[in-house]
Amino acid sequence: MNLLGDPLFNILGPTSASTLPEDLKIIEAAKAEYNLDDPLPVRYVKWGSAFITGDFGVQFSSDGQPPVSDLIKERLPRTVMLLIIAQTMAVLIAIPWALFAASRANKAVDKVSTFTSFLFIAIPNFGLAVILKYLFSLKFSIFPLIFNAADPFWSRVWQLFLPAMALALPVSAIYQRLLRTDLITTLQEDYILTARSKGVSKRNVLFKHALRPSLFSFVTIFGINTGALLGGSLIVEQIFIIPGLGSAIVEAILREDFPVVLAIVMIVTAAFVVINILVDLLYSLIDPRVRSA
Repeated sequence: MNLLGDPLFNILGPTSASTLPEDLKIIEAAKAEYNLDDPLPVRYVKWGSAFITGDFGVQFSSDGQPPVSDLIKERLPRTVMLLIIAQTMAVLIAIPWALFAASRANKAVDKVSTFTSFLFIAIPNFGLAVILKYLFSLKFSIFPLIFNAADPFWSRVWQLFLPAMALALPVSAIYQRLLRTDLITTLQEDYILTARSKGVSKRNVLFKHALRPSLFSFVTIFGINTGALLGGSLIVEQIFIIPGLGSAIVEAILREDFPVVLAIVMIVTAAFVVINILVDLLYSLIDPRVRSA
């Protein structure tokens, strides 16, 4: 048997004639376990079927080869919590900001708002993370330096506030720019002018008549940016020492732990698809006319 081109044989490294039989047994056992003798399409189907059932394989680089699912169960809730807090912050910042800017379009405050939003968009979230950590953790000691997974729930939420803000501010600026533009267009519609002519207050015009029809682009970019936030959290988790999926995939890449990398990439991809399907369903709630279209 010629093993020189076999990747599993190369992983084992140099061997001697006395250990060759044992090495052959290890290689054959590994091929049987990971279906390496099957054609690629067959291997892919088997791997996909196992993935759907929650079987992500075992960690290559860990002693005892623990299941990848154990790592996912430990790390995933922290990343999900970080993303929920970040997206909540972004929405709570962006909507009032956009309403304020649109109601004063092309005035001095709107121009200042535009400059501020472009500034936040230009700063990468990892750069903002470094600035926020230096100011509020190192200099003023308002927030903790690292995340402690053993702390109570609300303590962990407090620890995630700063990294979530680093993710939320650039995204909130993007949301604000889109929503402001749509609001300005909506405010020029005939039904808005009719409401104003009937004496409806400016506040009610904005919140009751203009906001809801202007949310389509906002909701669309919200779904897309969820995937972007997952990517941005990779570095932010490293900066704030948060043991989530981001730090897990970085560690797995450095260790060449491919089952972990594959599992996290597939989970992120599946989450991105599901979120965007939910966004499509949300359109009909924003505007009932979508259901009859």
